[in-house]
Amino acid sequence: MTFFLLASIAKIIAIFTAIMVGVALITWVERRVCAFMQDRLGPNRVGPLGLLQPAADGLKNLVKEETYPRRADFWLFLLAPAAAFVPALLTFAVIPFATPLPTPWGTVDMVVADLPVGFLYILAISSLGVYGIVLAGWSSNNKYALLGGLRASAQMISYEIAMGLSVVAVLLLAGNVTLSDVVARQQQGLWFVLPLAMAFGIFLIAAFAETNRVPFDLPEAEGELIAGYHTEYSAMKFSMFYIAEYSNMVTASALMASLFFGGWDIPFTTWDDAPPWTIGKTLATLAAFSAKVAAFLFLYIWVRWTLPRFRFDQLMALGWKVLLPFAIAYLTIIATAIWYLRARLGWTYGAGFCGALLALNLVLGAVVVWGLDRGRVVAGTARPAGGRVGGA
Repeated sequence: MTFFLLASIAKIIAIFTAIMVGVALITWVERRVCAFMQDRLGPNRVGPLGLLQPAADGLKNLVKEETYPRRADFWLFLLAPAAAFVPALLTFAVIPFATPLPTPWGTVDMVVADLPVGFLYILAISSLGVYGIVLAGWSSNNKYALLGGLRASAQMISYEIAMGLSVVAVLLLAGNVTLSDVVARQQQGLWFVLPLAMAFGIFLIAAFAETNRVPFDLPEAEGELIAGYHTEYSAMKFSMFYIAEYSNMVTASALMASLFFGGWDIPFTTWDDAPPWTIGKTLATLAAFSAKVAAFLFLYIWVRWTLPRFRFDQLMALGWKVLLPFAIAYLTIIATAIWYLRARLGWTYGAGFCGALLALNLVLGAVVVWGLDRGRVVAGTARPAGGRVGGA
């Protein structure tokens, strides 16, 4: 029991430190990538290549003056950043990030808490983060902040259902909601991104919406709501919302890697699939997992500096009129296909099984692209009655 407690404390400290340092580095990477895409330099004065710029920004926020609106609800205004920040860190606790680590006192699982209801825990805890945003908007006594908080709650409700439905397809193949078992199942065959390609697409879109990132950053639309729900915040309370956003990005990226890309599984080899566990396997699988997470984080940054944001009516239409109906229909079709392949044909999870599901996903993807491309459901700016865009 003593070894278990000490190992758990060590893992908690390591994960917390890695996320906090990683969030700081992600802000630096985002600014450098955005500068590269816009043909400029970005942070380059503080430290080599500007690497100490996040530390300078953090120090600046620590010493800035704390402001409190006169008519704000003081305690809720003070607690809202923590309510958004804490769930962002707690959600990472059930994600396995490497093979077990052998020690002289026993084997240590590389997951803080290997819960038997791992994904359900993530859905439950991650949903709490929106309460901090709503409380921040309401307690500020500012109409722009209130609109940002209401947008965040509506957005979370609209896309979390589709996200949950997309993961049900993963659970049908894995047969378990424990993320360690999901990773182990993918090691036995192909990664789930192939037989469940459309589920991954739904999850990816919903993940962008759940983390309030472009093109779904309507809760803090600068051109409409000044800064949204954190308009009245300053200093470290303001920074905590950004830390929460980037922590949610890390968690969503780790979740996509675990559910659809094999987690810490190293592709094209079975060396890391079974005991004996070694320190070399732990480090190699940790590097593979980190590379997958980094790839998704780069995708977040790439999309932010490439696409414009939706209008709010387009965001809601995409969630309720497109994503949710398609997620329900997809789950029905894929569940029927899995049942038919297993019960009627007697197939087990393998190359043939995954190939059949991949073909089905390609057909469904072609149908969806054809339907959306015709502008029947999600339309852009309407064309004038005369058929010409612009003036006379």
